Amino acid sequence: MWCFERLFVKSGAGRQRFNVLGALNAVTHELITVTNDSYINAQSVCELLHKIAALGLTIPISLVLDNARYQKCALVFDLAQSLNIELLYLTTYSPNLNLIERLWKFVKKKCLYSVYYPDFSSFKFAISSCLAQSHTTHKLVYPQRNTAEPQLKPAPKPAIAIK
Repeated sequence: MWCFERLFVKSGAGRQRFNVLGALNAVTHELITVTNDSYINAQSVCELLHKIAALGLTIPISLVLDNARYQKCALVFDLAQSLNIELLYLTTYSPNLNLIERLWKFVKKKCLYSVYYPDFSSFKFAISSCLAQSHTTHKLVYPQRNTAEPQLKPAPKPAIAIK
């Protein structure tokens, strides 16, 4: 659409990255994160596994992962075995089965859509603070229902023929 007056929309400049690798407890919705400014790799996943193991949970731990190559390497697999963490890999093209994807969608909506940050540090702060509040302030905001199970409706009762 054109207009007689030019409008300038502010946008972020540069190619800096802020990566967040996270694990979401399916019961308590507690979030454990690993962040960096470079790339997510197998070392990042191992750091996350160490953070999860450091929680000292007494129940068995199962971690649901997508099929990223850095999550399926021998280094990650061996560390998970030594820490007694079960790795479950989702089938291809099924992000709706992973609970953390709902949180990422919420964070994008809350922090990224139509928001201008004057510098990279304020951008990082907005995302970090949103994630830090995900267990308290935003606890009831992001969807919590399990879409892994199909939403079934009861079958209609058959019509009874009266003679």
